[in-house]
Amino acid sequence: MKTVEEKYQRLLSILKEMDSVAVGYSGGVDSTFLAKIAADVLGGNALSVAAISDSFPQHEREEAEKFARNLGLNYITIDTSELDNPDYRKNDPNRCFYCKQELVRRLRAVADEHGVKEIALGTNLDDLGDYRPGQAAAKEGGARFPMVEAEMTKDDIRHLSKQLGIPTWDKPSFACLASRFPYGEEISKEKLERVGQAESVLRELGFRQFRVRSHDNIARIEVLPNEMAKVILLREDITRLIRKAGFAYVAMDLLGYRTGSMNETLHQIRPAVADTKSNT
Repeated sequence: MKTVEEKYQRLLSILKEMDSVAVGYSGGVDSTFLAKIAADVLGGNALSVAAISDSFPQHEREEAEKFARNLGLNYITIDTSELDNPDYRKNDPNRCFYCKQELVRRLRAVADEHGVKEIALGTNLDDLGDYRPGQAAAKEGGARFPMVEAEMTKDDIRHLSKQLGIPTWDKPSFACLASRFPYGEEISKEKLERVGQAESVLRELGFRQFRVRSHDNIARIEVLPNEMAKVILLREDITRLIRKAGFAYVAMDLLGYRTGSMNETLHQIRPAVADTKSNT
């Protein structure tokens, strides 16, 4: 088994071989690490490209820009319009495929415009174990996963980020706002904004790792188990403010925060999942 240092050295070699790269950058743990290391290895030949869309909340946009500025990244933004695609809006289990397809298409265009050879995403080895149809779209579009090639896990990336002084080393995990909806519930700009506002309530009340899952007019809150008592303590404020965002009811999930909780119902829509898995 490779050590973290061996994996890191492998990543440096991969990036050096790329010669130039446009990194899909969101300000999260993985993409920030990759963008910073690419900048260290390739200098001005590394672009950090943030895709701005309705599923990327304002708070995350501002934080991504702050990190890019502080780390000295060659940072640019592009607008993506996945909501224009009816296949994306209908939110079947292939949704992430269409989103990543749009992202990679735009990344490739930006790379070509700047004379950049490769495009890369911050996918890590742990990501391969979950249901992620977007990875198939990324591969089809010619994107590379340098940290998968270097066999890096999420823990490796957090460890190295801390060691190298990258501020996202302990940042909570984040996924686009579209992941807050059950498969089959159509996504709209208004619904994304409503979820974003509801999550801002929890952030401003001091919760660190959380999700607000949208089930029609019900907001299902996921927090870490050790913060459930805090939800109960603040239940009146949380309910009032999340209702103000547009939900009628507010509930807490007793299993607490976990990534990919909407995938727990995939067995109920098996045909659509089977079609997607044939592409991966």
